[in-house]
Amino acid sequence: MTIRTRKFFGAIALIMLAVVWSLVGMAMAQMPVIAGSGWLQAVYYVVVGLGWVLPAMPIVSWMLRPDA
Repeated sequence: MTIRTRKFFGAIALIMLAVVWSLVGMAMAQMPVIAGSGWLQAVYYVVVGLGWVLPAMPIVSWMLRPDA
């Protein structure tokens, strides 16, 4: 697979990851434990907001791998 094709599929995967991650994060933020505390909400949104980077790193490294 060429780097151009990997970048195309990787971009689609990253967009899907961001959409699914944000929807799941918003749904979980409605749980009474999180919704009831302002401090817990702040910590939750920081962790969830930065948490998508970890699953995205393998996708980006796969996208940027040089051709054989």
